[in-house]
Amino acid sequence: MLSDPFMQRALIAAVLVGVTAPVMGTYLVQRKLSLLGDGIGHVALTGVALGWLVGGAMGVVPDDALAIPGAVVAAVIGSVIIEIVRERGRTSGDVALALMFYGGIAGGVLLIGVAGGSSGNLMQYLFGSISSVSPTDLWLTLILGVLILAVGMGLRAALFAVSYDEEFSRASGLPVRALNIAIAVIAALTVTVAMRVVGLLLVSALMIVPVAIAQLVTISFRRTMALAMVIGVVVCVVGLSVTYWQTLSPGATIVVLAIALYAVVAVLRPVLVRRRPRTAHDPHPDIPDDVHVEGGERCSA
Repeated sequence: MLSDPFMQRALIAAVLVGVTAPVMGTYLVQRKLSLLGDGIGHVALTGVALGWLVGGAMGVVPDDALAIPGAVVAAVIGSVIIEIVRERGRTSGDVALALMFYGGIAGGVLLIGVAGGSSGNLMQYLFGSISSVSPTDLWLTLILGVLILAVGMGLRAALFAVSYDEEFSRASGLPVRALNIAIAVIAALTVTVAMRVVGLLLVSALMIVPVAIAQLVTISFRRTMALAMVIGVVVCVVGLSVTYWQTLSPGATIVVLAIALYAVVAVLRPVLVRRRPRTAHDPHPDIPDDVHVEGGERCSA
């Protein structure tokens, strides 16, 4: 498997997506915007069709050479619009996302028809086509992945503050609007990076499910993000390896593995918590304890 050039590129892309997708997913889960990736993904579909249309008009070969750049532009614009609508509060967040869902799909199908293609040409972008990753696609994925990690990790403290308590961050002097737009833009880039691996319809799952798994076993934001990145890489590589030997959809296989892992961890978590030794933490060990609580534990007076 490792000697196949197609699989080599696919594995590198899978690792890049597995690392980057949960980074922004951690912020989206903290902000309770888990479905934002879906909304951006649908808008990116319009960008794919628009890139196809522009490429055909310019005589670019192949016709979809500008599909990914078009998806990047459309996803970034759509994410900024969603953030502006959410900030101003004129339309509730779920309504704004619904408009993006329906408008993105309809726009993509309409434009691909104008470009002389069919809705079937969009299938590889909807459900992923990692086996067709070209060297150009891989370099673009690498560049975007580095940018996502640089912003997501480099600005982690500020982005976490905004995601956790926006009003407190504004009172503390942080540039809340700029940071919110940064989260939206980087989330859009994450969607386009993962587009080739799991497809636009499933990209949100790869951003959110590893984070949900990590939250079952960690309590720290930093550890949640780190563990989610590890989980993302594992499910992407394992899922891709399975599809090398079995004729299955790589994107669907990766997402199903992630959800199955979540189910297993969710079932085992209560058992692990009960078996974990419960030790009382005494914040003032130098002061004699004279207050007892049920179960024989002590707390300082």
